[in-house]
Amino acid sequence: MDSLHIMRNTLLPFSRSALACILSCLAVAAAPNAWSQLKPAAGPLAPAATSPAPIRTVDAIVAVVNNDVITQQELDDRTEMILRRIASQSQGGSMPPRAEVQGQVLERMIVELAQLQMAKEMNIQVDDGMLDRAVARIAEQNRLSLQEFRNQLERQGMPFAKFREEIRSEIIMQRLREREVDNKIQISESEIENYLAEEAGAGHSQQEWNVAQILVRIPENASPEQIEQRRQRAEQLMQQLRSGADFAKLAAASSDADDALKGGELGWRSQDRLPQLFVDAVANLQPGEVAPMVKSANGFHILKLVGKRTPSVVRASSSAAAPTSITQTHARHILIKVNQIVSSLDAQRKLQDLKQRLDNKAATFEELARSYSNDLTASKGGDLGWIYPGDTVPEFERAMNALQPGQISEPIESPFGFHLIQVLERKTEDVSQERKRLVARQVLRERKLEEATQEWLRQVRDRAYVEYRNEEK
Repeated sequence: MDSLHIMRNTLLPFSRSALACILSCLAVAAAPNAWSQLKPAAGPLAPAATSPAPIRTVDAIVAVVNNDVITQQELDDRTEMILRRIASQSQGGSMPPRAEVQGQVLERMIVELAQLQMAKEMNIQVDDGMLDRAVARIAEQNRLSLQEFRNQLERQGMPFAKFREEIRSEIIMQRLREREVDNKIQISESEIENYLAEEAGAGHSQQEWNVAQILVRIPENASPEQIEQRRQRAEQLMQQLRSGADFAKLAAASSDADDALKGGELGWRSQDRLPQLFVDAVANLQPGEVAPMVKSANGFHILKLVGKRTPSVVRASSSAAAPTSITQTHARHILIKVNQIVSSLDAQRKLQDLKQRLDNKAATFEELARSYSNDLTASKGGDLGWIYPGDTVPEFERAMNALQPGQISEPIESPFGFHLIQVLERKTEDVSQERKRLVARQVLRERKLEEATQEWLRQVRDRAYVEYRNEEK
């Protein structure tokens, strides 16, 4: 698909869960200042007898990961951020013990550091230009200019340089996962055929589910004794839940999954985007209920159905079967991005001026797109080609669908900036077999990706040399 579709799917080219954690933590309170523990040095003229040398806090090493280290200050800072996020999301209940949360945070940091080391060995890098563009997109998503976003970060205790390096690490880890996991997932033709036959026969639910999990991971090449120990640990957690323990806090304190510090929630997903094991386990649950424990190659899963909902945009056909026809729109646009130099008001005014020129026939849409659009389609006169429903972001699609062929929109805002949209033509056609197979392949990839990622992270952790230096460990 052309640039709008591509941008929609790559708006955040890094781990969404990790980035959400960073941003939500920042929104709660400032991280502690690492320098606050240092006592001021004595003045240069102070008498030696009355001014002993200052005592400085030494930043201890809490873990060695291969040939790198994690320090106590790094661990404390990350733990504080997570505890603030948990507190902001809780409703007055008791907090999980700090020591347990810190243990979870340390494990996440170990896995992250092991991934970054692997990426370095593979020469996976993110240059400053790419990093600048990623940070600018985050600012745009928060409806702030880059300077406003920077000011907000620093008011909340996060130095902008540190934030940039956090994002750089996230992009690097995402690229590593794409190379090591995403690109290795294979979907066979027989799987696609089975999926299409299943869909034609029974259809798929239009509901979305929010599922949370607690994972007790089984180490790679685990012995029967280790597997039994993990099973017993999972049973103990199940018993705590039966006794009234809060699922989210238990997940934050005890789960080995990557989503543990979000209370174990996977977020709203259609059944197609959940591992089949999860779908089968929670299919008959009511919101708030916990399923019996299930086992996968990764370990023992405790699953809770947090909620069900019907999404606002459902299939065009009300029948269970997939729609047999679909309307495509041929459209073009002019995009003005908002940045440090161009404000939202500037962008709207510019597009209003361009629209007036179009209305007065002082220029053609193609000419103006080539001269002014900030999109990759500028060289093609803004032409986006034929667009299927769902190919563009919702704001753009709603505005486009409201236009008649030949009509030009008013300036429309999306996460990418402000657009002028022109619909050229529309057509309704049978859903092609090729597109059905493409959709089936994407759905099957989603199903496999979750479990494959968790399996890969387990291998990364188990293969790393880790030495704990924390006396409490």
